[in-house]
Amino acid sequence: METGSNQDAKRGSDIFLKDAEVGWESVGEGLRRKILCYDETIMMARVAFEAGAVGTPHRHPHTQCSLVESGVFDITIAGRTERLSAGDSFVVPSDALHGAVNVEPGILLDVFTPLREDFLPPA
Repeated sequence: METGSNQDAKRGSDIFLKDAEVGWESVGEGLRRKILCYDETIMMARVAFEAGAVGTPHRHPHTQCSLVESGVFDITIAGRTERLSAGDSFVVPSDALHGAVNVEPGILLDVFTPLREDFLPPA
């Protein structure tokens, strides 16, 4: 059984990733992010929000699917706002203006395609 990483072929994480081995990085007031598995075509990240934290409205060319892992969030995508809680999910089309307001502390699990190069340190 092969157990190596895919880094020899292209930029990316190991094919297996243990949560305890990945550190959090501060990405704003009350916000922390942890980059999980990725390759050149897809990336997964976990974003933790403290009470009242705001994911400032922004846009990017990536398509994004997100799962509310825990907590309660007011999510706005292209002018439409919904209150979502654990187990709910949403999709952000490429270039759609979107943001999040935390109602109860929680975590979003975000998946992007393609890879968010801007989330990684320079190669």
